[in-house]
Amino acid sequence: MARIKHTKNELKAQREALARFERFLPMLQLKKQQLQMEIQKTAAAAAEVEREEAGIHGKLKPWVRLFSEPAGVEQFVELTDVFMEEGNIAGVTIPVLKEAVIRRCDCDLFATPTWVDDAVVVLEDLIRLRVKREILHEQQRLIEEELRITTQRVNLFEKVKIPEARENIRIIKIFLGEEQTAAVVRGKLAKKLTQAA
Repeated sequence: MARIKHTKNELKAQREALARFERFLPMLQLKKQQLQMEIQKTAAAAAEVEREEAGIHGKLKPWVRLFSEPAGVEQFVELTDVFMEEGNIAGVTIPVLKEAVIRRCDCDLFATPTWVDDAVVVLEDLIRLRVKREILHEQQRLIEEELRITTQRVNLFEKVKIPEARENIRIIKIFLGEEQTAAVVRGKLAKKLTQAA
């Protein structure tokens, strides 16, 4: 703990600091709660996307062996661009998916197996879901980082700064009280000596 001055000015400064800490602490606690709720929402959205992906994979199982056939399905679908915008959650800038642009190449229907059309549609869906999931995980990572910092600040205020300011105020008050009592005693002694002389 830093050494403090035992003066009225320091007492005033410590009281102002305590008031400032007590004013900011509820805002930080509210931000912490908002971030926790957003993490839950983002995690739920990511879990939903993963369930959708799992559902698509489940539907693929009966005919997934067809992919071993040399049809070159990957050449018919290509992720060309991902458009994102910035969102703001409790002061955290996060990426928000606007659109995933997937280019579908025209294929010769006579030169490809009949299942390629269905495979291309499924691949498009899987690519979109994968992009969405990755962005949701990035959102969650950014929010968790901000939550970590906010939690550190809340703990700093609750466990260090506020108790430290209260203890400093208590110490300064005791010191100033003892000084005042000593001054009164010195004054009485001086009066007695003056009267005796």
